[in-house]
Amino acid sequence: MPYNGGMDTYAKKLVIVGGGAAGLAAAIAAGESARKRAVSLDVDVFERDDRVGRTILATGNGRCNFSNAHPYIDDYYHSDFVERAFWGLKYAFGRNATDRDHKIVRDNGGVVHAFFYKHGLMWREEDDGRQYPRTNKASTVVDVLRSSAARAGVKEVCEHAVSAIEPPREPGARFTLRMADSTLERADAVIVACGGRALSALDAAGVPVKRQVPVLGPLRCSDACIPIVRELDNIRVRCAVSLVRKRKQGEAVIADEEGELMFRKYGVSGICVFNLSRFAKPGDMLCINFLGRDRLCDARDYLFRRRKLLTPMYGGNITCSDMLRGLLLPRVADAVLKQAGLRPESAFTKEQVSELAEALVSFRLEVAGIGDADNCQVRRGGLDVDAFDPNTMGAIGIPRLFAAGEALDVDGPCGGYNLHWAWSSGLLAGLSAVEALFDEEASVR
Repeated sequence: MPYNGGMDTYAKKLVIVGGGAAGLAAAIAAGESARKRAVSLDVDVFERDDRVGRTILATGNGRCNFSNAHPYIDDYYHSDFVERAFWGLKYAFGRNATDRDHKIVRDNGGVVHAFFYKHGLMWREEDDGRQYPRTNKASTVVDVLRSSAARAGVKEVCEHAVSAIEPPREPGARFTLRMADSTLERADAVIVACGGRALSALDAAGVPVKRQVPVLGPLRCSDACIPIVRELDNIRVRCAVSLVRKRKQGEAVIADEEGELMFRKYGVSGICVFNLSRFAKPGDMLCINFLGRDRLCDARDYLFRRRKLLTPMYGGNITCSDMLRGLLLPRVADAVLKQAGLRPESAFTKEQVSELAEALVSFRLEVAGIGDADNCQVRRGGLDVDAFDPNTMGAIGIPRLFAAGEALDVDGPCGGYNLHWAWSSGLLAGLSAVEALFDEEASVR
């Protein structure tokens, strides 16, 4: 049924470029908002892949850590923009919500969680507030989204890559989308929700794009450290890790994490390393603390007590290797002793406590860069946030053009942060697009 308001005789059309997390959330929000308003809106999701939601299936090792119970805003890159967007979503939701909707939000602790609860997804919470679907399968999240999109009248248009978005040439005109196959599409409003490589091949109406670099992935060590990590390849350890950078006044801790670390032939991996990769630069040092959060003085005290305890057991002849047996895996112990300048078979003396303590709490590896870009979960960069209004996700100076998710220069740590941003910004963009198409038109009439 065509939209008959004003002079228009066609249904308004919203095109969402990208069928990932942000794109599907935006499509559902827009489709449901249009139906609630009883206005005619075609919502098309243009996805260059052969199906929507493929990127969601790969998250959380196939389990989909879809959100976090407490996504701390300060942990996001461009946190000020993110904070305003989260508030913008609350206001946009409030303008479109029923009393029942408000109750669902209160009961579930936020708009994103209410959105999933309302659409039937059940989840459970793990360490650090990480939330996973109860089925433990990412496909469940995709099924919920696709089903909800279909009910909202959303059309999936797959294997349809957009190469350029041209803004309207005059007020009231439509956007022109140039496709990779040289065909043209028209739209009354556009939401850019593609990230990564898809965004790099897209001209989004000339909006400035920050250079994209992979983050949230493994780190590669310098050539001098490669022999060390090769000997430890595939070994996992629980530890604390600090990222240290040289300054004129000495060294400064840039960030620190705690969790499981995995040694690789080229460097190190693991969630704690992924989070540090968001801040790491070549030449930085990773300082691994095999004793958790223990300070150097605590480590010294511990080693003195351990030596006193073990010496009688070894008949008064305790070696450096004996000191670490039962504390670290053998290959890790050998690496620690080597960095401390101690020979495994040498007798361990009181005078060597400081050297061993230093190596245990600050095992140093120099960073050379990202280890494997293909294993990185997100890319920093994208559409410049300064070109968008965080209250609506709308482009400043280009009416009815919006962006969401990884398309924008926003990223967060592991733990559901990036998907939470994708849902939040996608929902806000979808609601804002409908308001821009119909509220503004109504005010003109």
